[in-house]
Amino acid sequence: MPRPSASNSELYKFHRTRLHLATPHPLKRESIRALRNLAAHRTPRVPPWPRAQSAAVLVALFVGRHGDLYVLLSRRAATLRTYAGDTALPGGKVDPQDRTIEDTARREAFEEIGLPRDKHKVPLLCVLEPFLAGNQLLVTPVVVLILDNTLRPILNTPEVHTLFSHPLSAFLAADFPALAPSDAPSGEAEMAALELQYHTYSDVPWPWQPRTFSAEASGSSASPAASPRPVDQCVRMHRFLTGREAGGIKPIFGLTAYACLGALPVD
Repeated sequence: MPRPSASNSELYKFHRTRLHLATPHPLKRESIRALRNLAAHRTPRVPPWPRAQSAAVLVALFVGRHGDLYVLLSRRAATLRTYAGDTALPGGKVDPQDRTIEDTARREAFEEIGLPRDKHKVPLLCVLEPFLAGNQLLVTPVVVLILDNTLRPILNTPEVHTLFSHPLSAFLAADFPALAPSDAPSGEAEMAALELQYHTYSDVPWPWQPRTFSAEASGSSASPAASPRPVDQCVRMHRFLTGREAGGIKPIFGLTAYACLGALPVD
């Protein structure tokens, strides 16, 4: 017998994690600060919204060999009907069996990249403020920390072409970040990225519709740390290069950039 579906108000009930910094690699001070800030974050009250128009993405962080935090990103399959080939986070719409928005994000990550739903190996850090997409879909970023470095991805190839990582601190940078040799993309791709502006943004009239965001920048900023906020009925959409563009990876932009920016440490 199937479980009864949760009401919309119950979607935002989730367990609070007690942060234990027993990570696979020693953390840098900046990484410790970021994790503590995320664990202390309190999700704002979310207004009622139809479950059928609710979705979640998973911002999965892990600790690199040098103590930096990285976020897992994927290249969507080229055969998908929507957003084919885009750089994305695991995610999708709420299913009837999902009891919370955290369940939605974890289920989608398990289905897309094989990330276990084990809350001990992959504890919850926080649930960020939702983002209302142009198709009236309310998308909530859920941030987790991967503690088990023995986990290996299992890609759902009809949906995911490639899985890669990007340093979280890079979303604070104005220029292309210097990566550790083990984490850097190929030299050819990195050089291609360096010929372009690493961070750009566009102020898009709100509400904007899917696929109308232009990859051409209308501005740039040396401090992209602020999350997108409506300003004069516009929303600021950031765009970051990955250094892998020569290999076919698209820049990080739109909702994906919004979710990654939301995971940054705040003073």
